[in-house]
Amino acid sequence: MVSEHIENKLALLPNEPGSYQMKDKNGKIIYVGKAKNLRNRVRSYFKLEHTGKTAELVKNIADFEFIVTNSDKEAFLLEITLIQKWQPYYNIRLKRGTGYPYIKISNERDPQLILVSEVKKDGAFYFGPYPNVYAAQETLHFLQKVYPLRRCNGYQGRPCLYYHMGQCLGACFRDVPEAEYAVEIKKIKAFLNGNTGAVKKKLTVKMEAAAENLAFEQAADIRDQIQFIDATVEKQKIISQDATPRDVFNYYVKDGWLSVQIFFIRQARLMKREKRIFTLVDDPAEAMASFILQFYNRKNIKLPSEILVPTAIDKDVLEQILQVNVKTPQRGAKRELLELAGKNAQIALDEKLRLMLLSDQKTTGAMQELAEALDIPLGHRIEAFDHSHTQGVDLVSAMVVFDDGWPEKKLYRKFKLKTLDHADEAAATREVIRRRYTRLLKEKGQLPDLILIDGGEIQLDAAKDVLENELDLAIPVAAMVKNEHHKTADLIKAAGDEHLHLDPKSQGFMLLQRIQDEVHRFAITFHRQLHGKNTLASRLDEIQGVGPKTRQKLLSQFGSLKKISQASLEEIEALGIASKTANLIKVSVAATLRANELKK
Repeated sequence: MVSEHIENKLALLPNEPGSYQMKDKNGKIIYVGKAKNLRNRVRSYFKLEHTGKTAELVKNIADFEFIVTNSDKEAFLLEITLIQKWQPYYNIRLKRGTGYPYIKISNERDPQLILVSEVKKDGAFYFGPYPNVYAAQETLHFLQKVYPLRRCNGYQGRPCLYYHMGQCLGACFRDVPEAEYAVEIKKIKAFLNGNTGAVKKKLTVKMEAAAENLAFEQAADIRDQIQFIDATVEKQKIISQDATPRDVFNYYVKDGWLSVQIFFIRQARLMKREKRIFTLVDDPAEAMASFILQFYNRKNIKLPSEILVPTAIDKDVLEQILQVNVKTPQRGAKRELLELAGKNAQIALDEKLRLMLLSDQKTTGAMQELAEALDIPLGHRIEAFDHSHTQGVDLVSAMVVFDDGWPEKKLYRKFKLKTLDHADEAAATREVIRRRYTRLLKEKGQLPDLILIDGGEIQLDAAKDVLENELDLAIPVAAMVKNEHHKTADLIKAAGDEHLHLDPKSQGFMLLQRIQDEVHRFAITFHRQLHGKNTLASRLDEIQGVGPKTRQKLLSQFGSLKKISQASLEEIEALGIASKTANLIKVSVAATLRANELKK
């Protein structure tokens, strides 16, 4: 049902190109789109039936805004700008950089070879990007040794070390003719464009000679250098008949998902591939066009000379904005490349969907099994509790949360028990259940669909009593019972009932086991931390001159006896502790640690 507010705004939409921004009830932008006709496009969200992510988007739209532009091209540019600014939840979002380096020949009087992470419009020559960062670094070092440009910081009135090593043309002490640089730059360009045969042949001869002279380390270094050259320059076989730098984009759509595949063709080779998978809200072709524009609007991206895309994508707008040739090949090697990218996109998405199905069987399927075993409605959230103590001292409880079979660690909670000074499982359960759900009710937080207690009938009855008789909550509760080997065994739904036996090979049993192990681990870890602090505090209290304030300072600053023993007197005195007391602390702590070692 469309609200009156939105209906009124829909009636005012113009038949103009522009960008629209969908907002949720909090006024947050959750989707940005562009349209050749704002009236038709925006109305389609509210007047047509939708499924999947689009339906979810529409359900969350509480308002929208729009900006009229002069052309479809301007609408595209505005859309990309707003997506990058607001990072809306339902849009395809890309990081600013690729993380891959380029080898750069700088554009200056005395050029140099450097490795950079960003392509700038500075007149320099860029080669890459190279997915193997280490190999690119090693290849750069090789080029600097073989084809000397400038390796020093410039004129200093005397030759630098690199000049003496033959790795610098001497800008450090002389005016190097530009012709000398031009000769070396020509060789470097040829090398980085794939003409590495002569260089590799020389390296191979050197490697074999070193091996014959039993200089195996030198031979291994040369072998590695050849491999680095392969990784950066010659890794792939030649896949086209020209050396035009081109990127190939194709996609595949299924079940509300968009799978994108990008091939980077450099030096007539497939140098790199990227794949991305997104949930789909918009028309696939328009989503792809938006993706391509975002892709090239990042810092560490150098535009190729040519981009290949499938038929449905608006090539004219992309060409206008990117200022490169955008084509859809109809036949030949380029067409085969485009189809190969599409095939890879399909394979990647099919694999993801299969993995999602398997994951769903392990999680929501497991939740279904537990719900059927306990005869309760299928839910999403399980909260589980366990207690821990040492001979009735340092009593604690812990709670873990699982949503649709997955642990939500941010929602885990620890409880120091306040009403007990001795071990009492029923009383501990009452306190922690009372504290947890009184607070959730007060804060109007999300209640679980099932509560699991690590224990038996005593703990189960205590939890039910608090929930039903004190808090008036009808949340299903069950106890997780262990066998004589302290392993997950059964469930108890009510005191006196027979134990519910789950198939140990079932997904439901495995989920139960994960929950029980996790809550036990969390409770034990918390108890050990607390017990360690309390033990440390008691030992510090025994030292003459250490009162509650001094003890707290030491605990906050160091946290353990070992760290106190490793601290200098100056560090202890810096806490405002007198020199005499600091000396006494050091001596007493050292004695305690030695005594502990002897006990071992």
